[in-house]
Amino acid sequence: MEDKTKIRLTAAEMSSLWTQYMNDTVSICVLSYFLNHTDDKRVNEIVEFALNASQKNISLTQEIFKGEGFPYPIGFTDKDVNVHSPRLFSDTFEMMYIRHMSILGMAANAAAIGLGTRPDVIVLHKSVLKSAIQLQDMTRELMLEQGTYIRPPFISVPDKVDFVEKQKFLSGFKNRRRALTSVEITHLFMNIQTNQIGKALIMGFIQVAQDKEVKGYLQRGKKIAQKHVDLFSDILKNNDIPAPMFWDSAVTDTTTQIFSDKLIMFHVSAMIAAGIGNYGAAMAASPRKDIGIQYASLIPEIALYAEDGANIMIKNSWLEEPPMADDRDVLSGQK
Repeated sequence: MEDKTKIRLTAAEMSSLWTQYMNDTVSICVLSYFLNHTDDKRVNEIVEFALNASQKNISLTQEIFKGEGFPYPIGFTDKDVNVHSPRLFSDTFEMMYIRHMSILGMAANAAAIGLGTRPDVIVLHKSVLKSAIQLQDMTRELMLEQGTYIRPPFISVPDKVDFVEKQKFLSGFKNRRRALTSVEITHLFMNIQTNQIGKALIMGFIQVAQDKEVKGYLQRGKKIAQKHVDLFSDILKNNDIPAPMFWDSAVTDTTTQIFSDKLIMFHVSAMIAAGIGNYGAAMAASPRKDIGIQYASLIPEIALYAEDGANIMIKNSWLEEPPMADDRDVLSGQK
């Protein structure tokens, strides 16, 4: 019987493996630091579970890389974090952070499974997906018990099945605005919450970053996140829907260096990329024109912010190059 693990990796498989490896190296740094600063025993157990999962992912990915003669990405190491530095984030924020990261992990690995071919690659992504789902369950259960879990808004159950009969369903201007759909509410809620988490994370990073240009970049990101929170919150409030609470108080006052500027920039860049994807999905799921236009107007802003971040990383030799296709012009001597 043919050994299907001997089939070459596809571009999609290389991409998912490389990205997973890089993200896990960041997670190990962040979670190792969290583990030294948790007060609650159950929070500690969840952080430890997440850390062990990331370490397992690294081992599984390295096995595949080794079999392919694929050089391990450098990623991030213990040189990029000081786990003995003072506390920067609260237990509550750590749970919100892990929960948010597990949501991103579920989405990325579900897509990787759909695009994967080789059995060993599929096994890896199934393992990551299973751990992400477990983290969702663990964080949800604990946060519900503690009263720190923020539920999406409630709306009334429909009386009957109905169909759209008027074009005003698509309009969103002046006095022609209809009520928000449950899908639109969900995306607005999620994008408020992710921006709040991003803002709190950036606030902490600003305090511990060393490079002035990085600090300035993070200050700009903080303002962008707050602006987007306000815009999305106003849409909910103007439709008599409650907006989720803020998490600013989750950051302590320490200014001791904890994470390398390289790690900080990579982490922020990864969250921006996820945010752009969220906005695109929200825009596609929002038939009301004013909401779709709002998302469309914000995507270029964060795309430009992401580009400026990439330029800082390139300038400092912090941006590790992902696997790339062969440049046939170079190989043929035309460049």
